[in-house]
Amino acid sequence: MAFSMMQLFLLGALGPRLVDGLGLSETLLGLTTTVGFGTAALLSPVGGRTVDRVGPRRALVALLAVSAAALGLIGAAPGPGLLLAAVALGGLPQALANPATNKAILAAVPAPRRGAVTGAKQSGVQLGAFAAGLPLAAVAGLVGWRGAVWLAAVAAAAAALWTWRALPADPPPRTSAPVSTPAPSVGPVPWLAGFSLFLGAGIASVNTYLALFGAQRLGMGPSVAGALVAVLGVAGIAGRIGWSRAATPGRAPWLPGLLAAGAVGAAVLLAAAGRVEPLVWAGAVGVGVFAVSGNAVSMVLVLQRSAPGRAGQDSALVAAGFFAGFALGPPLFGLLAERGRYGAGWAVVAGEFALAAAVAFVWAVGDRRTGRGGAA
Repeated sequence: MAFSMMQLFLLGALGPRLVDGLGLSETLLGLTTTVGFGTAALLSPVGGRTVDRVGPRRALVALLAVSAAALGLIGAAPGPGLLLAAVALGGLPQALANPATNKAILAAVPAPRRGAVTGAKQSGVQLGAFAAGLPLAAVAGLVGWRGAVWLAAVAAAAAALWTWRALPADPPPRTSAPVSTPAPSVGPVPWLAGFSLFLGAGIASVNTYLALFGAQRLGMGPSVAGALVAVLGVAGIAGRIGWSRAATPGRAPWLPGLLAAGAVGAAVLLAAAGRVEPLVWAGAVGVGVFAVSGNAVSMVLVLQRSAPGRAGQDSALVAAGFFAGFALGPPLFGLLAERGRYGAGWAVVAGEFALAAAVAFVWAVGDRRTGRGGAA
């Protein structure tokens, strides 16, 4: 999970260096996120069916190998063209990540422990944010941003080899008749996809522009600004593990809305940091504890509610909504950041989180009325 989205966090944490080193504009920096997650959103439904067919080990090895290739190309990019192509390639690992890891959990983890294990594996994404924002940003200060990205590529390749050796073998891929699966339930999947769309738009804007905000508006050095992403990552790890443990079948339907509402407050703190600088650290922690954790809880709900044989596809559909949000959010924020209007940008992020909360609460109320809230 850390490597599946490593490129996002590296582009955000190294944003000030990329703007200077490659001559990227703030809008083009946001476009890199749009390209990567637009690709992931388009590929996610196919990725879910592929994982259901070939098995989690093959999918995870492919995920890590492609991540290594994409990171290597980002490090070699002479300009925006190859950079965008490499980021698009990195959309494939993102499309495979949730279906593959969720299938592995269903296969290997007893039902009572799945919430906690899901939170732990979702926190791997934030582990990637921490790695990008602190150790890799520090490496970039010593050997340049390209060296830091290449180091991440080598680590991803090593993880692919380890995964092939460590995980149990998958059954033979299904290549004959199409797999017969139940029709999608009317349950939470469409609602969670809508919730994830707005949640992802806000999170992606924070991930992409938080370090740049610190450098351009608050006067931080590149390493200190990158540390903001690391702080967000650590808070996200704690939040995803803690909230996923709390997501029991009766309580889980209400958590997405509550977490998105908390994320609105975090975005307000980021806006206020333009006047009171220390609030940027509290805002980064708040985004990690609330917004980032909302995605983990949505995946717990998928595992609790998916019909047999549909976990990969349902995970992919919810992830597609999340990735679509990641694609749509940063370009709008980038237009505002290019004009120095970071306060307006954070207000847009707060609005996106508020819309996510509204979608989640509407579904939770309807779910309670139908009596399904505690039945999973």
